[in-house]
Amino acid sequence: MKKLVAYPLTTLFFILFGLTLVVFHPIQWFCLRVFGYTQHKHSVTLLNWFIMRCTNVLGTRYRFKKDFPIPENVPLIIVSNHQSMYDIPPIIWYMRKHHPKFVSKIELGKGIPSVSFNLRHGGSVLINRKDAKQSVEQLEKLGEYIEKYNRSAVIFPEGTRSRDGFPKKFYTAGLKVLMANAPSAWIVPISINNSWKLLKYGKFPMGLASHLSLEVHRPFPNDGKPEGLIQQAESSIVQGINIPE
Repeated sequence: MKKLVAYPLTTLFFILFGLTLVVFHPIQWFCLRVFGYTQHKHSVTLLNWFIMRCTNVLGTRYRFKKDFPIPENVPLIIVSNHQSMYDIPPIIWYMRKHHPKFVSKIELGKGIPSVSFNLRHGGSVLINRKDAKQSVEQLEKLGEYIEKYNRSAVIFPEGTRSRDGFPKKFYTAGLKVLMANAPSAWIVPISINNSWKLLKYGKFPMGLASHLSLEVHRPFPNDGKPEGLIQQAESSIVQGINIPE
């Protein structure tokens, strides 16, 4: 019965989601071309708030837990597990003060209203997974960018989404490049839970009544010893993941 109800609600969600992307595309363009970075950033933040509201149609709820202060006016490397594309809007919204930028695959850089424009013009980087040299260059660029402007890089070291909530192995190469190019950055581990449930039936219909949560763990400074830092971040993240029964 729950899956049956999901069909009309998913249809409504995609209509609202699509309209949101289409409406915010010219808004982003206008904000960036006329007012510059700051107003464009505000438009992206608002876009992602609306995307979260679209998921409320599916009964999705959000919880953001932060028991530790996040350093301000310093670059951050936000490290998180990855369960679905719906991890991204709450990170952008709840971490908006820190100007989060993403490491994304190059295919997302075109063809998606609002999303592709922001990835190309908002400070994120697009990597070609088939071209190791290009990927490293883009990661170096992002590390230098956050170091210069005291912004945040978001990276999902698992490399691909967990479709069942179980954490995957961390791939450390990208993190090491970011750390090397942002030596004053603080590492901020975040555990994400239950966003995979939005896609538990696949792309259509979507899952209903998911309680998506983000938990920020204690940040720590980049001490120039990446192996230990990555192990510490991974341990914090995995401990915060609710393993499905």
